[in-house]
Amino acid sequence: MNNILEEYKWRYATKKFNSDKKISDKEMSVIKEVMRLAPSSYGLQPYEIIIVENDKIRKKLCEKAGMNQPQIKDASHLIVFAYNTKINEEYLNHFIDKVSETRSIPKEDLKSRHQLMSTAVIQQSEEWKKNWAKNQAYLGLGNLLSNVSRLKIDACPMEGFNAEKFDDILKLSDKNLSTAVIATLGYRDESDDAKDAKKVRKTEEEFFNYIS
Repeated sequence: MNNILEEYKWRYATKKFNSDKKISDKEMSVIKEVMRLAPSSYGLQPYEIIIVENDKIRKKLCEKAGMNQPQIKDASHLIVFAYNTKINEEYLNHFIDKVSETRSIPKEDLKSRHQLMSTAVIQQSEEWKKNWAKNQAYLGLGNLLSNVSRLKIDACPMEGFNAEKFDDILKLSDKNLSTAVIATLGYRDESDDAKDAKKVRKTEEEFFNYIS
């Protein structure tokens, strides 16, 4: 129990990364699996993960779309959570096929599940589906932030960027994707003043409400 609290106290939104220190391939394999296994509504995973490794592209993203925030180019890894912009019956059918194959369930037996998800998600407006998909990407981000601290890897969730320019530079529209939120991963630089700052949070009394 105490270990969990210590991990949460240890982590912070890292502002300055040690650009010379990289996350190992072994650790990244774990992190990728953590992201892949994150929960999502109905298990539909209406977003994908873009891992930007190219230094030139990261520098361009930083300067042209990221408000010159150094984390984007200095961190070990840049993670882009990009939501799907084309969530339709074809998308749902692909998911149902995967459920059938993975769990060895005849597709005929998944008809009611298919109809439920079609009514709840696919038949909604495009704006509703966009917001829903972006919310699911944030679930993935939260899952990532909660787990990398267990590996003593630093992270910084980031919303201060131009999503349209991110999409353009990464050519995401070609894949029916659009940037929802990003995160940088790596190791804090010892000169980062934020690493020693006390967390400012609401008190327990201010934060929790009970309905009996």
